[in-house]
Amino acid sequence: MNTNTATALDPRRVQRRTVLILSAAQLLSGIGNGASLSVGSLLAVQLSGSNAWAGAVTTVMTLATAVAAMPLAGLAERRGRRAGLATGVLSGMAGAILVVAATVTGLFILLLAGAALLGLGTAANLQARFAAVDLAEPEKRGRSLAVVVWAVTAGAVAGPNLIRPGAVVGEALGLPGIAGPFIFSAAGLGLAALLLLVGLRPDPLLHALALRGEAARPPGRQRGVLKRGLAAVRSSPSARLAMLAVVTAHAAMAAVMSMTPLHLQLLTEGPLHPGAGHAHAASTDVFVLIGFTISLHIAGMYALSPVMGWLTDRAGRLPTLVLGHGLILAAALTAGLGAGRPELVTVGLVLLGLGWSAATIAGSTLLAESVAPGDRVLAQGVSDTLMSGAGAVGAGMSGLILSWVGYPGLNAGAAALAAVVLGAIVLTGRRGPAPASAAG
Repeated sequence: MNTNTATALDPRRVQRRTVLILSAAQLLSGIGNGASLSVGSLLAVQLSGSNAWAGAVTTVMTLATAVAAMPLAGLAERRGRRAGLATGVLSGMAGAILVVAATVTGLFILLLAGAALLGLGTAANLQARFAAVDLAEPEKRGRSLAVVVWAVTAGAVAGPNLIRPGAVVGEALGLPGIAGPFIFSAAGLGLAALLLLVGLRPDPLLHALALRGEAARPPGRQRGVLKRGLAAVRSSPSARLAMLAVVTAHAAMAAVMSMTPLHLQLLTEGPLHPGAGHAHAASTDVFVLIGFTISLHIAGMYALSPVMGWLTDRAGRLPTLVLGHGLILAAALTAGLGAGRPELVTVGLVLLGLGWSAATIAGSTLLAESVAPGDRVLAQGVSDTLMSGAGAVGAGMSGLILSWVGYPGLNAGAAALAAVVLGAIVLTGRRGPAPASAAG
């Protein structure tokens, strides 16, 4: 797109269309990812023949998301947001199809390959929130980003409820019933990719560059994208703070959330004893409790995203970061000190979701405006890489931490992470406010 064409288009109108298209695509792909996560552990156990592999699908997806963030960011830098997002989402669709093939063939390795490609779809979903601020006015960046994050809510809520209808669809197609949710995944991701390819025109990133009289990086292999992204973040104190806030919030959330179902099971039933006569009835009760708690946690993460975006714009980036990590601290104290009471654990998980929402939206907004325009896409890629990596480490280490120091100790670790960020924000405030914008 040349500068004359870009100038002829109203940036506000393009921005409204961009947010609408991104939100609709997030909703469709969110349904796909929610359906996948709802039965991934069950399928891993079924195909591997061992409970030890129950977390394999989630782990592979998370690691693939971290690994894919920088290549997708590099693609967006060269070809625009549409190319980067559509590539990731189409890869996720291919992953869902591979998982369906795994259920038919019984090949565990095929399941892991599908999970890895689904991780690319998740990486694209994460980067969509940054695409929402390419053209946003400075005073509306938080709200634009938050609306796209909020669009995931419907998928996150609907996905786990697609197991039964998915089984009906799968069996109607002559496939194993457990393949059904992944059919929904493939369909949702395919529609999201089509919507991005057709609807995301003009490309928000390329349009923003054209308005500034700049050009995208030339096509071809670009080396050192991670190094350039890290250098951009290191060069800005505000970007470093934003990165710290987002990464620690995600690590704390992943660690506590991943072990809460097990803690609630141990709290209400005690250790499992095969052959116990009351096991079935008790398991039914605890599954209801776990499902209720995790659903409220997910609602806390996404449902109030527009409110967090509004606060980010009206109250400021740093005050909203204080709110976010203050809520994470309160969540850890509530769940940790109330570890013996399921209702307090549930309250803690809701606060944890709300804190994650505020910290992620405010931190992502601050990052987007704290680096030079030419470095923004790669800095955002670094953020997603570290965020996903921190989530994988947090979830992976949480089981060991739980076995060493128990659920209260796990929450104490999350509280310590939040306290570190709050301390960093205080130090930043004493040095002076963060720059309003490096991006214009």
